Amino acid sequence: AMRLQNAQFQALFTPGLRSVAELFEKKNYELRIAGGAVRDLLSGMTPQDIDFATTATPSEMKEMFTSAGVRLINNKGEKHGTITARLHEQNFEITTLRIDVLTDGRHAEVEFTTDWQKDAERRDLTVNSMFLGLDGMLYDFFNGYEDLKNKKIRFVGKASERIQEDYLRILRYFRFYGRLAEKTDDHEPSTLQAIKENAKGLAGISGERIWVELKKILLGNHLNHLVRLMYELDIAQYIGLPLDGNLEEFDRVTKNTQDLCPKPMTVLTSLFKVKDDVTNLDLRLKISKEEKNLGLFLVKHRQELTKAMGPEPLRPYQDFIMDSREANTNSKICELLKYQGEEQLLREMQEWTVPSFPVSGHDLRKMGVSSGKEIGAALQQLREEWKKSGYHMDKEELLSCLKKL
Repeated sequence: AMRLQNAQFQALFTPGLRSVAELFEKKNYELRIAGGAVRDLLSGMTPQDIDFATTATPSEMKEMFTSAGVRLINNKGEKHGTITARLHEQNFEITTLRIDVLTDGRHAEVEFTTDWQKDAERRDLTVNSMFLGLDGMLYDFFNGYEDLKNKKIRFVGKASERIQEDYLRILRYFRFYGRLAEKTDDHEPSTLQAIKENAKGLAGISGERIWVELKKILLGNHLNHLVRLMYELDIAQYIGLPLDGNLEEFDRVTKNTQDLCPKPMTVLTSLFKVKDDVTNLDLRLKISKEEKNLGLFLVKHRQELTKAMGPEPLRPYQDFIMDSREANTNSKICELLKYQGEEQLLREMQEWTVPSFPVSGHDLRKMGVSSGKEIGAALQQLREEWKKSGYHMDKEELLSCLKKL
C-alpha cells in the first residue's frame, strides 16, 4: 500500500480540516479525499478545490454538524448526497458514497452506500477514481496511480458503459488527455471505438456543459490531434462545430499561437470559413457575447487586416483601433495578431497606449469657429491630419494646420 506524505498533502491540514476530521472520527464515519484532488496531490500539485467522500449519509452529516454548531451552506447538492459545511472561513464539500441506480446519459439517480469500491466504479476515468485517507493512505481500485505515472487516460471499467452514463465524459476524456498524456496518439483502440459509437449521445448534452469542457480542451496540450480526432470520430457535428471545418487553417493557427496564450475562441475560429459558423456555434453552445463578437471579428478581418510593408508594420492595426467606436477593440486586435502568429507585433501592440486626440471643440471656439456644424467638420479634418502624422502632431501643430485649411 502506498502512503502519501508530500508537502502539498501536509498543507491541506488547516484548522478547518482538522476540526472536520475530528468530528467524523468521533462519530466513527470514514472521511477521505476524493477524485481530482487525489490526482493532483499524487502529481505533486496543489489541488484547486478538494472534494471529500464519506460513509456518513447526508442526514447523519447534517445532524453531526448542527449539534456541533457548525454552519451549513445551503446548496442544491443535498439530493445528490453533498453537504457543504463552513469552518474557520473555509468551505468543505462532503459527499456520501453512492451508486448510480438509473442514468439517462445526462443525470443519474443515486442511492447511498458505504462501499468505497462501488463509488469508485461510477467515476469516469481511472486517474479520477482514487481516494486518499487523511493519514495519507491511497485507496486505488482501478490502477489509477499506475495510469497517472504512465500518463495513460483510461475509463473505469468498460468505456461504453461509462460514456452512456453521461455522454459529456467523451469530452472529459479528451480534456484529461490534453492535460496528462505525454504522447500525442496514445489511445486504446477500444476506447476510441466506444467514443465513436456513442458520439451521437452528445447531441442531448446542454451547450453550456459542452462549452466548459471544449474551452479546457482548447487550452490544453495535443490540441491539434484532439480536434482532428473529434472530426474522425464523428463528434464535431454534435458539439456545434462545422461539418467541413478548415483543418488546414487550424493546423496553421495552432502553430502560430503555440506560445502566445490565445483565448479558446481565437483558436477555434480557425476552423470556421464563414460567419454563419460562429452563429451556429453560438446557437449550440450559448457562448458569451464577447466570445461571439471575437469569433465574428476574426472571421471578418483575419485576411484583410494585416501588417503594413515598410517601417511601420503596426500602423494598419493602430488605425483600426483609432477608427473603431467599440470598447474592447484593442484586445480583439491582440487576438488577431496571435491568430496571425505576429509575435513581435503583438508585443509592441501590448506596450502601445492609445493616444488621445489633443484638440477639442472648446479649442476651436476659442479660435472663433462658432457654428456646431463647422466645428464638427474641422475636428474631422484635424483627426485625418493627426492620423497621417502617425498620431504624433500635438495641439499647437494641429491648430496651426487649421489656419492653413
